[in-house]
Amino acid sequence: MINGPGTADMKGGIAVMIAALEAIEAAGADHIGYEVVINSDEEVGSLASAALIAEAARGKRAALTYEPAALPDGTLAGARPGSGNFDFTIRGRSAHAGRNPEDGRNALAAAADLALRLEAGAGPRLSVNPARIDGGGPNNVVPDLAVLRVNLRPATAVDQARAQALIDSSVAMVAAGREVEIAVHGHFARPPKPETPAIVELYGIVRQAGADLGQEIGWRPTGGVCDGNNIAACGVPVIDTMGVRGGRIHSPQEYLIVESLAERAALSALTILRLGAR
Repeated sequence: MINGPGTADMKGGIAVMIAALEAIEAAGADHIGYEVVINSDEEVGSLASAALIAEAARGKRAALTYEPAALPDGTLAGARPGSGNFDFTIRGRSAHAGRNPEDGRNALAAAADLALRLEAGAGPRLSVNPARIDGGGPNNVVPDLAVLRVNLRPATAVDQARAQALIDSSVAMVAAGREVEIAVHGHFARPPKPETPAIVELYGIVRQAGADLGQEIGWRPTGGVCDGNNIAACGVPVIDTMGVRGGRIHSPQEYLIVESLAERAALSALTILRLGAR
């Protein structure tokens, strides 16, 4: 299985994938079957394409995705955390800030309280990023509506369960303590991707292919997430940074190293051929 990104900053990855498959076809490797998925919602969590990706992963021996390399030297991404985006809609009660503020229930203060409680649960295996609070109004009115947006990234499935428990307990405490209503929207769209024996074995195939091509291929955990998380959760070993070498992704200074187009296409082609021979 080969999964390709659809965002503009990953056009190099699509070029690498196409070149690799053209080389496979030219080699006459008719015994090798593959499926290509190119989705356009990867950057927002693949909310619409996740089911399609899971369907495509079914029955596959291995998967490659074409995110850019983790580092400009071509290092591949290893273990990745999961990721969940959550919106917390807090509804309080408005009141006059001078005449009867005690009758109000400040939704903005409740959102700030919730953000701090969630942030306090962060640690080495769980990052918590309160990213934005929307709400409030005139200075003389106790605000009755606020929306808190938070990203959480657990390292493992156990940490994801701990993150969910943190969300549940924090929401319950703030809702009860501040007498507000809190609606939770969102979920963990990217499950954690640990280093399994099957993934390590696949990495070994890629590394040896690189060595035979004169490319030194490294491997390291990263903090980012991608469709590879979802594929790995289906039980399919995946290498998810087979795209171009470059750097500064998601910025105006983003770049790719042109010679890496041919390098990475050769790396993919040889990897696929060797997978087909096993």
